[in-house]
Amino acid sequence: MPTRNAPGSPRLLLRRLREAMAEPVSAQARLDRIVVQIAANMVAEVCSVYVLRADGRLELFATEGLNREAVHLTTMRAGEGLVGLIARNAEPLALSEAQSHPSFSYKPETGEEIYNAFLGVPILRGGNTLGVLVVQNRAHRVYAEEEVEVLETIAMLLAEMIASGELQAIVRPGAEIAARRPLALKGSAVSEGVGLGHVVLHQPRVVVTQIVAEDTGKELRRLEESIEAMRAGIDQLLDGDGSAGDHREVLETYRMFANDRGWLRRLREAISTGVTAEAAVERVQNDARARLQRQTDPYLRERLHDLDDLANRLLHQLTGQSLVAGPETLPDNAVLVARSMGPAALLEYDRKRLRGLVLEDAGGSSHVAIVARSLGVPTVGDVDNITSLVEQGDAIIVDGGAGEVQVRPQPDVESAYREKARLRARRQEQYHQLRDKPAVTRDGQTIDLLMNAGLLVDVHHMGEAGVASIGLFRTELQFMLASQFPRLEQQYALYKQVIDATPGCVTFRTLDIGGDKILPYMQTYEEENPALGWRAIRIGLDRPGLLRSQLRALLRAGAGRELRVMFPMVAMVSEFDAARALVARELAHLTRHGYETPSLLKLGVMIEVPSLLWQLDELLARADFISVGSNDLVQYLTAADRDNRRVANRFDVLSAPVLRALAHVADSAARAGKPLTLCGEMGGRPLEAMALVGLGYRAISMSPASVGPVKAAVMGMDAGELGGLLRDLLAKTDAAPSLRGPLKAYADAKGVPL
Repeated sequence: MPTRNAPGSPRLLLRRLREAMAEPVSAQARLDRIVVQIAANMVAEVCSVYVLRADGRLELFATEGLNREAVHLTTMRAGEGLVGLIARNAEPLALSEAQSHPSFSYKPETGEEIYNAFLGVPILRGGNTLGVLVVQNRAHRVYAEEEVEVLETIAMLLAEMIASGELQAIVRPGAEIAARRPLALKGSAVSEGVGLGHVVLHQPRVVVTQIVAEDTGKELRRLEESIEAMRAGIDQLLDGDGSAGDHREVLETYRMFANDRGWLRRLREAISTGVTAEAAVERVQNDARARLQRQTDPYLRERLHDLDDLANRLLHQLTGQSLVAGPETLPDNAVLVARSMGPAALLEYDRKRLRGLVLEDAGGSSHVAIVARSLGVPTVGDVDNITSLVEQGDAIIVDGGAGEVQVRPQPDVESAYREKARLRARRQEQYHQLRDKPAVTRDGQTIDLLMNAGLLVDVHHMGEAGVASIGLFRTELQFMLASQFPRLEQQYALYKQVIDATPGCVTFRTLDIGGDKILPYMQTYEEENPALGWRAIRIGLDRPGLLRSQLRALLRAGAGRELRVMFPMVAMVSEFDAARALVARELAHLTRHGYETPSLLKLGVMIEVPSLLWQLDELLARADFISVGSNDLVQYLTAADRDNRRVANRFDVLSAPVLRALAHVADSAARAGKPLTLCGEMGGRPLEAMALVGLGYRAISMSPASVGPVKAAVMGMDAGELGGLLRDLLAKTDAAPSLRGPLKAYADAKGVPL
């Protein structure tokens, strides 16, 4: 066994390589010195580094032992030859007789036919293959497991060198390195706008700079202490006051992995090769990620995310760094990138410095999406693996309208998006000029454009958007952002501030929780299908103390003024009757105790559950107004979960069945003479809003950013003419699956701006 500093010592080699990487020489010279050092230390006659290019080919970047003329000339596809096999499988390969392997591919320019023994390891970072590191010998020898581990550790150093972009200086035009290649990624459109800036990881990765351990015993102790501290933190969240909330299942998974003996054994074995605790965590996670990333089983791929998060937690525990980026350190042109994020976390960042948001696990209907739209932050969701594809500080472009993300864009791509951003700014200025003009169609129909809100900050956008009233105030956001149940006085204070700051009236929706909206401090229940489960008005009627507290705060806040309150997720008229009875009880209580009550109280219902479509006459005889929640109504009509990427876009909101249902609601409200509003995401898109006006909707509520485009469309259309066209199309028994085409053709023919 070699002594610690004797020739052949892995630690001595790692130190020398670290010194070589710090020398002020060219990238090629540094790489050439590294392969010489590796070959000498491992008593190998050949050491070669292959780097993965953007075109998917592996290029020989440096060699000791093969023909130097082959450098930058020899290339192979992933899967071609032994090197390509290692790159494709992301696993080490050790052979005593390389030429007998079925994947062996002879490259005559390298002169490698005289070498028999072969050892190659993938150069991994974040589980992604950046290249391959190879050593070879003439003798038919078997490489020991310790030698494989040494080479894997060296590959970690090379991964940092490749990922840094240093090697870009020595590549030929058209042969860019894959690790720093431009990426065009597609996700789901969440919040309109174009943002150009630089990546800020919401949960920044720890960059492991110290790989060589001075004292393996000390590193093992550091690892054990950090694991214990991490376990204790997870246990405290799970076994404490129940604040784990909807994250409980995730934390249970973390606890299971944190106690997994196989994972812990691999970490200890990695440290025993002479690396630091941080390097051991990164190496073990690189191997796990490389394997799981190639799995097609969705369960196994989900476990990959859990392992990533756990490894990230452990690295932050080892280094003492914060698990979440500090909002105070945000650069002036930040684009946040995260696997997932809660609405409260987004609100902590300085909006003035935020240019965009990219998320792996969030669609357009998520809670963070609602806040992003409120803040006007261009956002793209459902971008697979984005947190592993970017580095802190990477140039990035977010197109929230198209659902596109450009990572490390080429100059011409960046120029095109800058022009798109300028064009959008010019359009916004045109919309701004419409701010004080009424939304009146060409044939004289006045359309009330209202605003959706859920935070006090939203109210400040009303003047900018040119709206006077709030058609939907989502009261649950206050509850979701709080660490404990908001007291009655806190609720009252918020509602009064909103009413005081709004020139017109505010329609408050009572607490719409349950399903995917779980309060972190509220006991949760396992449900087979939460979207069809215990939520919204069902919780309020089953827990009347909760609903009564909110109603009392609303009634007090509306003292002496008009107050509009609507109830969500009503499926039966009897539920609305029960809710009205609670309102009457609270009114009586306030009067009895000398409180001033609203001068005019109007109670309404959200039309979200299809069963109400066949109870509209009974409902309208009782309700003062109704409001269509198109997000849930379309979801339930089509049996397509709006947060499930596989089916969310399967049915068009402008399909004949959906439009017929919406027309039925409009006709029923008109017969009863009751006000009707639509406040789902559908109303914020110009073409869809145009269709709604044609169906008879005269009040539409939307996000502030949507008011300008929708107003322009409304002012350019003839409501009566479009209404006749729509009714004719919907009356046909062979109506097209979607009426989007005919509606778009109408808009183009009539010059309606979309």
